[in-house]
Amino acid sequence: MKKYPRMISCLTFFISFLLGWNVFIQGGAISSYSLEDFPFQDNSEQKIILGQNNIDVLHYDLKLDLFPESKLLIATIKIQFKLNDTTMDSIHFNFYNNMKIKKLELNHKKIDYQQSNNLLSFASQLKQDSCILEILYEGTPQKSGLGGFMFGKLNGKSVVYNLSEPDFASTWFPCNDLPTDKAMLDIYITNDSSQVSISNGNLIDVSVSGNRKTYHWQTVYPISTYLVSVYSSDYVSFSDQYISQDSSDTMSVDYFVFPDHLSNAKNDFKNHPKMLNIFSKLFGEYPFIKEKYGVAEFLWQAGAMEHQTITGIGSNFVSGNNFFEDIYIHELAHQWWGNAIGPKTWKDIWLNEGFATYSEALYYEAISGSDALKSTMLAKYQDRFKGKLYDPGENLFGTTVYDKGAWVLHMLRWEVGDEIFFKILKEYFNKYKYLNASTEDLKILSEQLSKKNLENFFAQWVYKGEDQIKARYIWKSEIVNDSNSVTLNIEQVQNDWKVFDFKLQVHLIYSDESTEDKILYVNQRDQQFTFNVKEKPAKIILDYDNWLLGSFENTVDTNK
Repeated sequence: MKKYPRMISCLTFFISFLLGWNVFIQGGAISSYSLEDFPFQDNSEQKIILGQNNIDVLHYDLKLDLFPESKLLIATIKIQFKLNDTTMDSIHFNFYNNMKIKKLELNHKKIDYQQSNNLLSFASQLKQDSCILEILYEGTPQKSGLGGFMFGKLNGKSVVYNLSEPDFASTWFPCNDLPTDKAMLDIYITNDSSQVSISNGNLIDVSVSGNRKTYHWQTVYPISTYLVSVYSSDYVSFSDQYISQDSSDTMSVDYFVFPDHLSNAKNDFKNHPKMLNIFSKLFGEYPFIKEKYGVAEFLWQAGAMEHQTITGIGSNFVSGNNFFEDIYIHELAHQWWGNAIGPKTWKDIWLNEGFATYSEALYYEAISGSDALKSTMLAKYQDRFKGKLYDPGENLFGTTVYDKGAWVLHMLRWEVGDEIFFKILKEYFNKYKYLNASTEDLKILSEQLSKKNLENFFAQWVYKGEDQIKARYIWKSEIVNDSNSVTLNIEQVQNDWKVFDFKLQVHLIYSDESTEDKILYVNQRDQQFTFNVKEKPAKIILDYDNWLLGSFENTVDTNK
């Protein structure tokens, strides 16, 4: 998910200022909110107590009948699942109470069940390896989180879409709403025959019955419930192609936009094949190469959502001037970071958002060089981020998760070096592709590949620390034993985290404008370093290339 766009021009600033109120269009009504107004909690521990971690859904077969004018959803679902623990007394699926169940069968037999506290519960009578739960239900999905399942209108025309992150898929279909329970999906979306209906994976069939049209989509890769998508409107479409790195696959890149945005979208979306190519080189082949990548416009105006293989883009971010390319980059990167590799719990959400945010910087570095990397990261810099990165509590979608998460990866790259860092990215992707990973999994892999103890690094930046480096330094140069010597004193003065350990770039500028870099390791509150130089420096700048989340103030100018 991508929130606020990066400001890249005065006009963009003006547009973004207007959008900064996060205008949300629903049925013609306009209201304002910020993502940080929504409290989210990781309910994994509660769900584990309920035994949901022992449910393994294998396949969802979901048939949706949409009636936008009455905001009614009529649906049937078949859930094929197995239990990892057959001694369980009861089984609990997530499903919101306001959706009315008309029929429920387990292995083709009616059973007693209870629907309360947004849970669908029934006694466990299962001994076989695989079971089928069939449910017929209907209702108007409850708005939750960032929206839920929405029946909206734009200029009087119907737009149906959903936003289920983090655990609101169960507002519109019964499921095991944990990011770790990935399953295969067949989804059938029926709407008026004038409407185009889009979802994850590949389009298998389109059928018409009277004035109703059904689109059947199917995945060949597993998907988490929060990434299941529905878009249905009077879309027009166009396509690009992406050829895999080994040239063995040609994949369609499909775009679905509102008719009056067709020209704008063709200009804005044209770089997607290039983005796919760059990320596949950096991280590993696009993980859903046997399906597609696509973009669909929807009415959530706070940004975009990385539904697996089909990103939703707020219609206000299709400008025709490519003002919001960072959003498109960010959402595409999520196909690797968040979709192919899911978080083990929502405490690990920075592995989704921090990785996707840093991918923006990596993309601009790939096309424009190191200065673009530096400027992109500086645009994400803050003097102080709120809260911890790991387990952010209610701040699942705060700037700490996004921007500090990106900075932590930037600092990890500096700590281990480019060669090892990019090896970490590829190994991490290959090891956890189509699975789920935790922060600790990333830490362990990074330590193995770098052969470094990164305990302090992850403690101060991820697990515990909420502060960042603030340091003062003074230096002097003198002749010692016929050699030019520099003595550098660095004092950390930040308040909360007493001592940061970090690798530091010392950039020396000489009178002839030549430069030299020294690398030091800082691990004390007040520390002195002495090193030889070719001549007295005219100037010394710490962290010249901005690798660290911190500030360094030269308190004494030795040249005065």
